Amino acid sequence: MLSTRCLSRTTLRVPHAPHVPQFCRHVSNKPRPQARAAIHPYAQRRQQHFVRSVVAVTALWATATAWQWYNGGHFFREVHAEELPEDQELNFEKPRRRPVDIEDNRAIISSQHLQVKKSWENPGVYAWGSNSGKVAAPDSEEVFIKTPRRIPFFDGRLLRDIKLDRSFAAAIDEKGDLLQWGTAFSPHATEPTPTLRGKNLTSVAISRDRIIALSASGNVYSIPVSQKDQETGPKPASTSWIPFWNSSNNVSYRICTPSSLGWNERVTNIASGLEHALLLTSSGRVFSFASGTQDFPSKGQLGIPGLTWETRPPGVFDRPHEVTTLKGFPISKIATGDYHSLVSDSGGRAFAFGDNSAGQLGLDFNPESLYVDAPSLLPTHRLYSGTAQTASVTNVFAGGSTSFLTIDAIKNSTTSTLPTRDLGRITADTWAFGFGLTGQLGNGRWIHNQSTPVKVPAFSGLFEYDESRSRVIPIRLSYLSAGATHAAAVMDNVASVSIPVSSTSPSKRLTANDTNWGRDILFWGNNEFYQIGTGKRNNVSTPTYIQPLDQKAEEERAAGVLAGWGRQKSERELHRFQITPRQKVRLGNGRVVGLEQRVECGRGVTAVYSAV
Repeated sequence: MLSTRCLSRTTLRVPHAPHVPQFCRHVSNKPRPQARAAIHPYAQRRQQHFVRSVVAVTALWATATAWQWYNGGHFFREVHAEELPEDQELNFEKPRRRPVDIEDNRAIISSQHLQVKKSWENPGVYAWGSNSGKVAAPDSEEVFIKTPRRIPFFDGRLLRDIKLDRSFAAAIDEKGDLLQWGTAFSPHATEPTPTLRGKNLTSVAISRDRIIALSASGNVYSIPVSQKDQETGPKPASTSWIPFWNSSNNVSYRICTPSSLGWNERVTNIASGLEHALLLTSSGRVFSFASGTQDFPSKGQLGIPGLTWETRPPGVFDRPHEVTTLKGFPISKIATGDYHSLVSDSGGRAFAFGDNSAGQLGLDFNPESLYVDAPSLLPTHRLYSGTAQTASVTNVFAGGSTSFLTIDAIKNSTTSTLPTRDLGRITADTWAFGFGLTGQLGNGRWIHNQSTPVKVPAFSGLFEYDESRSRVIPIRLSYLSAGATHAAAVMDNVASVSIPVSSTSPSKRLTANDTNWGRDILFWGNNEFYQIGTGKRNNVSTPTYIQPLDQKAEEERAAGVLAGWGRQKSERELHRFQITPRQKVRLGNGRVVGLEQRVECGRGVTAVYSAV
């Protein structure tokens, strides 16, 4: 008898076929004869699919192998090391050029040391900017001098001072004689020419058409710019030490020394704008006078209320007048722009007077009163309002229609909320105000009128560790040179210029890797005449570095460090210009002098010179 039962618990599940339904199989009680095992239709289809896949893979493999052989390759290639061509060599980093001596080693490893060394070995003057008046390069017809270039006349010469305009320049040499050049002086002069001699001059300032010079004895001289006027103008008699012997000087000039100086009082500093000049005496008094002959000062820059051409007292037009408003304030610093003046006293106060059309006095702009003819106190305390700091002005600078203040901000010890370690801490800041449309404010902005002082970030809140003092000190400005539309600042950062330039050092503590380094110097402002020195013509609103003055020496140094690396690598090793601070140096003739590099920004021209 045949019976049927359902195998519900022994369901056959084919791999990868989860949805195969249950099925029933007939079970017979009688023994079944041997027969070929039956294959389920689904399993048969899976077997056929597997066979087709194997055939397909085999066919693809055969095709790929044939294609590989057809293109000259092998599917399975023997692995072995390739041999280099006979004419190719391995390039390894070449070592640095072997130095000749210790000093040569220092020059190779440090660009700053090389710059200091060159400034001592080759004193002179580098100039760049506008050359329309043959000031930057007297012997060249080029209109612009785009990068620093030496003036051959000054090679090996030391100067006491130098001032530059687009059409004329004046310098005081080491002997105290006045040198002049430029087309406004003489269209035929191809090099600086000595003019006023024998006065032992120490410093010089320039106006629109006259040169103001100060002697070591405190005498002030006003000399016309033009060589023709010097030859044809009135020449005062010069007094000789020999009794009854007077001789006439061959240069026309005027004496502008104040007549009301006290006992042992003398003029110690001078500054000049386009039409006016300021004189500072050893007693802290300030005098002003008209420094040009073309126009009499009319914008209050003399600091004498009500003084005009019509109201001036009888006598010569360039008579010095004391700025009586400043009596009682011992003035220590003076500065002049084109038509305005700034002074600061030993108590940390600053005063300004003159033209304020661009806010260069640091006072609120008033369109109905464009100038202030009496010294006015600058409200510098407002700059640190709410900061628990006391402001003390340390210096003033001015040029064109822009002004600068350097301030020591001291933490107020009466504020109990400050940590004890911060009490009395000094932060050195630099503030700018006035005309800044071409970037001369140095704060990264372009603005026509800035009557409220703004901080110059590049020169504010800086500190460094002084190893000699074993403490952190603020980085101040050593000085700032403000031209008509651009400026340069020298930082008072820690420098090292104690290593003499020689192959062997007298100090046994020094090694071959000890080097000199100078101070940081940055430039900014108008660059219409390439006066910034970057080689480009775009204006710069943020103080920037320039390349070393002696590019040839710097390239040779870089090539020595990276011999064999190629020009592109060497160019990346060029460093920034650092200016050399004062140090006693033994010159080639054996003479020992105190020497430093100084920068001077003029009207579209810049110069770096070796100063004594």
